Amino acid sequence: MRFYLGVKSDPIESRYSFEWLFDLMNGCGVHRLQMGSSSPVYFAGDDYFRGLRRTAEKKGVQITSMFSSHRDLGFGHRDPTLEESTRRGWERFIHVCSVVGAQSVGSNASLVMRDQPDTREPGLRMFIQQMKSLLETARQSGLQALTVEPMSSVYELPSTPEDIRRICGELDAWHAAHPDTTVPLQLCGDISHGLADADGTVTHDNWSLFEMQVPWMREFHFKNTDSIFNSTFGFGPEERKKGIVDLGRLRALVLAHAGRFPCSELTGYLEIAGPKVGREYADRHLERMLVESLQALTAVFTDGEKLS
Repeated sequence: MRFYLGVKSDPIESRYSFEWLFDLMNGCGVHRLQMGSSSPVYFAGDDYFRGLRRTAEKKGVQITSMFSSHRDLGFGHRDPTLEESTRRGWERFIHVCSVVGAQSVGSNASLVMRDQPDTREPGLRMFIQQMKSLLETARQSGLQALTVEPMSSVYELPSTPEDIRRICGELDAWHAAHPDTTVPLQLCGDISHGLADADGTVTHDNWSLFEMQVPWMREFHFKNTDSIFNSTFGFGPEERKKGIVDLGRLRALVLAHAGRFPCSELTGYLEIAGPKVGREYADRHLERMLVESLQALTAVFTDGEKLS
């Protein structure tokens, strides 16, 4: 298995161009992009995405993955019309993913409104039901996998180890029964995601949750966080002082389980929000924040390194 570094495009939304981001990535020796969701993903024509792909390739960047930015694609609504729109959203994401040449696309599985906790179980069932046919759609579109990200709230599925095992187990069995017509459902992990209850008591720490996801994980997000997963940030010098994500420990974990990941290539994407959007005094700091975090990552992880 080889390990690659990448960047998720979220922080440039509404303030910087993809060309700007590609140049920054090249300057840091990082060449894989995970494209987030924004209005063009839903509404732009295919020519826009073909052009974006060409621009990336000219800049030495490969769009290898797509992943939603705004919890766009969670099932679990009481209103059937919203379930239909969520399904169309997944279909749209799959289509755009194929046009930009990415290998996989994903989101969270289900959203539970805090005042409607009874929708948790139906939402989980709905996701599994819908995903069985979406895995076929992805195969027909030339993708390698669909992904889902374990989250940090029991209201955003999957989150618990039981959720993860149930979803992955059922859809593993479905793919095994239909290997020629479906792609697998795999995980986009996040090392900053753990679970704390309403009192702030940690019930599942980020390290153990990350480790139990390894058999299904094809990619993950690099992100720093605090002791109860309340705020997330990057890996600049001051951020590393206050954060709980130790990059050396993460590298050791990945190396220890290198033979257990389900893919020949594992990519870790830096995912940060950056500073406040739409402020002259804030936007200008994004470049520094990205560069500092990428420098911290490249000091510990080698892009393209063979791990097993």
